[in-house]
Amino acid sequence: MNAKIASDGYSLFSIFFMMMVFKGLLVSIAGPAPTYDMQKILSTKTPKEAAKMSGFVSVVLMPIRYFMIAGFAILGLLYYDRLNLMVAGQIDFEQILPSAIAEFVPMGFMGLLLAGLLAAFNSTFAGTLNAAQAYIVNDIYLRYIKPEASNNQMKNINYIVGVLVVIVSIIFGIFAQDVNSMLQWIVSALYGSYIVSNVLKWYWWRFNGYGYFWGMVAGLIPALIFPYIFTETLDLYYFPWLLLISIAGALLGTLLTKPTNEETLKEFYRTVNPWGFWGPIKQKVMAENPDFMPNKNFKMDMFNVVIGTIAQTALVALPIYIVLRDTLPIWITIIITIICGFILKKTWWDRLPEE
Repeated sequence: MNAKIASDGYSLFSIFFMMMVFKGLLVSIAGPAPTYDMQKILSTKTPKEAAKMSGFVSVVLMPIRYFMIAGFAILGLLYYDRLNLMVAGQIDFEQILPSAIAEFVPMGFMGLLLAGLLAAFNSTFAGTLNAAQAYIVNDIYLRYIKPEASNNQMKNINYIVGVLVVIVSIIFGIFAQDVNSMLQWIVSALYGSYIVSNVLKWYWWRFNGYGYFWGMVAGLIPALIFPYIFTETLDLYYFPWLLLISIAGALLGTLLTKPTNEETLKEFYRTVNPWGFWGPIKQKVMAENPDFMPNKNFKMDMFNVVIGTIAQTALVALPIYIVLRDTLPIWITIIITIICGFILKKTWWDRLPEE
């Protein structure tokens, strides 16, 4: 077990934890991921509904999923000798969950559990696949290849793109070393190319589509190459280098091209009203509409982020302590959650815009 932990790169736990916090903050600042998360946000009618939906997702999902995760983890640790982890004569630690399910879950409940896990996988996969199809068809095919395509042609291309994306995904799965290495690459290396462009698009008026494109490409190329160069390094540890390369690509792509149309920028600022580096656009919007109230909620938003992070962490810890039957931490976590909920009710929920 210790050899496995060392080979996965988790021995330097404090450094790993700090990197996870740093990455998590940047991912959160970047807003909803442009997959099914963004689809859920866009499906709401108003910013207030979007905020409520996003908040409820955390409240509903976090406690429930960690009851199951904590339960199987503890069963696996306590009854390790009863798990069948041997594959081709070697211990395969990715067999812990399926082996624990087979060993500890009664037959009827096992069917329900597997059905739930499959449903969760299908919903996530379907959302991601639909997003990929929409991006490729709308942003590439309709814009650059055949803008005058009929509905029937778009439907056929959509089917073709969906099949190709699934085939490519299967190929990636076949050649993946293990689930851990693939997950590390996705959430560490791939996010390094994704974060910068998605952060700057909200907070800097000069940022444009070219900057977004080159920021993503500049980060994505080394994200594909680095795993073959630094074979003994955990993907999370070269996340800062990917971040710097992506920043350089985004800045060069932006500053070497024309700014976005001014009317588009003003409409975005009036509609979204973001805080950040929007000075020139803010002045022009204020000149046209002196009654416009710019966003002055930066300090309050940052305060709510800190309280929300504490609340979300408590929601993760609570089910784990309940499974462990650790009474004092259970009550401490409940009190922290209630206090955070009360604060957010006053500083966030009650202040949400009506429209």
